[in-house]
Amino acid sequence: MKSVLSLVILFITVHLNAQMDTTSYSVGMIIAKNLKAQGISEIDQSSFNQAIADVFADRQLAVSLDEANNRFKSLIEETKNIADLATKREGMVFLESNGKRPEVTTTDSGLQYEVLNNTASGATPGPYDKVKVHYHGTLIDGTVFDSSVERQEPISFPLNGVIQGWQEGLQLMKVGDKFRFFIPYDLAYGERAAGPVIKPYSTLIFDVELLGIE
Repeated sequence: MKSVLSLVILFITVHLNAQMDTTSYSVGMIIAKNLKAQGISEIDQSSFNQAIADVFADRQLAVSLDEANNRFKSLIEETKNIADLATKREGMVFLESNGKRPEVTTTDSGLQYEVLNNTASGATPGPYDKVKVHYHGTLIDGTVFDSSVERQEPISFPLNGVIQGWQEGLQLMKVGDKFRFFIPYDLAYGERAAGPVIKPYSTLIFDVELLGIE
């Protein structure tokens, strides 16, 4: 009987330890995922583990909570600035190279466009017209962030209610035309992010078909 009871206790202990291992791993995974989502890809694991151990053991901490918060905020800001600068530079390099292609036209504002399908006739929208379009939007690496084409549902909107790159580009088109816009960040969302995919300073690419003026 004692041996059976010992086995049961051993089984429960092993099971609880395994659960604790899995739970602890899960906590670490969530913390790491959150840090990585904020652009932090590397930390000193020894110091990180020591801080956790000190807090759990109620030991004297190496830095005050205020200092820790300030250091963490500074790290987040520095990481964001580095990421923003990289995105901005990547866009500038892309546009410089893309603008050298003979099929690409660059306007005075910096907007680049390529004619994919050109119609000889058709009306051209004015700055306050409402237009109906099909579009497919990607980052310069090909990541799709929005697409009425994939949704199989065109969209209508007032031309003066969208980003500057679209406002300028659509006024170069006639109904029936299909253009590809290469939009620098300052004609897109500028220093702001837009949704989960478009980062600050992102250069955007849109395939746009002008279906009508309403």
